[in-house]
Amino acid sequence: MYFHSLQFLFFLTLTFSLYWALHRHKWPRLGVLMVASVFFYSMWTPWPLVLFLGATGINHLCIKGFRRSQKPGVRKALLTLSIVSTLGVLCTFKYADLFRETAVALLGPLGLHVRTQPFGLLLPVGLSFFTFQALSYVIDQYRGEIEKEHSFFEHLLYLLFFPHLVAGPIVRASHLIERFDDTPSLTADEGGRGLYRIAVGLAKKLIIADVLGSGLVDPVFGSPEAYTSAECFVAAVAYSFELYFDFSAYSDIAIGTAALFGFKFAENFNRPYLATNLFDFWARWHISLSNWLRDYLYRPLGGNRVSKPRALLNLMITMGLGGLWHGADWRFAIWGLAHGAMECVIRVWWWVTGKPPKEGKMAVVRAGLGWVATFTVVVLTRIVFRSPSLAHAGEMYLRLFEGSLGLANVSTLVWTMLAVAAVSHVTPLSLFHKAGDLFVRMPVPVRAVVLVLVGLGVRHLTSVETRPYVYFQF
Repeated sequence: MYFHSLQFLFFLTLTFSLYWALHRHKWPRLGVLMVASVFFYSMWTPWPLVLFLGATGINHLCIKGFRRSQKPGVRKALLTLSIVSTLGVLCTFKYADLFRETAVALLGPLGLHVRTQPFGLLLPVGLSFFTFQALSYVIDQYRGEIEKEHSFFEHLLYLLFFPHLVAGPIVRASHLIERFDDTPSLTADEGGRGLYRIAVGLAKKLIIADVLGSGLVDPVFGSPEAYTSAECFVAAVAYSFELYFDFSAYSDIAIGTAALFGFKFAENFNRPYLATNLFDFWARWHISLSNWLRDYLYRPLGGNRVSKPRALLNLMITMGLGGLWHGADWRFAIWGLAHGAMECVIRVWWWVTGKPPKEGKMAVVRAGLGWVATFTVVVLTRIVFRSPSLAHAGEMYLRLFEGSLGLANVSTLVWTMLAVAAVSHVTPLSLFHKAGDLFVRMPVPVRAVVLVLVGLGVRHLTSVETRPYVYFQF
């Protein structure tokens, strides 16, 4: 059941009605959310819920153990057990075949026998997001950053809450589980803003992302040899916009949906294509993941509090593993390492020259050049991210730099959506908020009509087949 489906609108309406009918009573309202979350996930396949249940059970017992023990060795052992078991589930179901293929390639020539048949394990939807959120909760409990010990039911609901379960954002405890005890409230304005975020998400997904994907990105990346260099370049730019508007659309709908139940999720994007360097880009793109990697990987490795060479190594490790998180293919690690290497260059440059001032005429010039360089790097490295293999990415790069001209295969609709994407991305956030204020002031029936028109009419207007969210594959 996708957020942009008619099924979800009915599901959300029913869940919303039951939740607020019981909102004054903690366990009945949480029970509604649990049943809704289990049903929502079961619409794909129910069996991974057993896996999630088991993983949560192990983590919950470990939390109980190290909260009650004063012995550092025992606490660290339980934390290690929790982390290893949680990552073990992720590695088994997501990376087992990647590790097997790698072992075959490396050990086969040496005469060592390695299983050649795929394991064929089905990757549960949302496993990566479940894993990172589960780890953050356990580690925060270990660090003492969460004062209360929650019940197993609350722990499980925190992980399975349907708005963020399958594609994020990665929600911290302070934004969800620590609010379970509070009697929720929802004003008319808050409800209107939640609906506004849902409407914006639907528009991003159905109007912009799907048109760019099916109208240009898929055909060009499928057969780059059939297109000119100019068309390949436009397709690479279009893919970056497709990915942003697709993923940020899901985040918008998740944030808006959570708001309808009285929960406030943190923002997950902040106009990333306006970044003037790669550090700035990752502070704006998939913010919940960037913050997770910073707080639970980069800083525990020593961050930049160690020697400069070690700080650069920590950065490469973080970016490489962050890239591999996106998929069971070494090309994702290469993509992450490419970003890491360029961030290392930037950091060394800052160490040598110092960070440039942010004011003055030269600052404007530097910002402009930085923006061009950053956007170019993001677009070009995304070719590896989008291509089905490194060999295919190589073909795309060869075609891209061949120098052939002509844009006959870029339709007027695609050009229009690229223009809409670019303009909306640079539009000041104040206008976005003013549009939200206008939506809030609309009568409730008018808001409902707007949502229905956006959710059901856009696909007909654009004549584009509805597509799944891109990040579901991760």
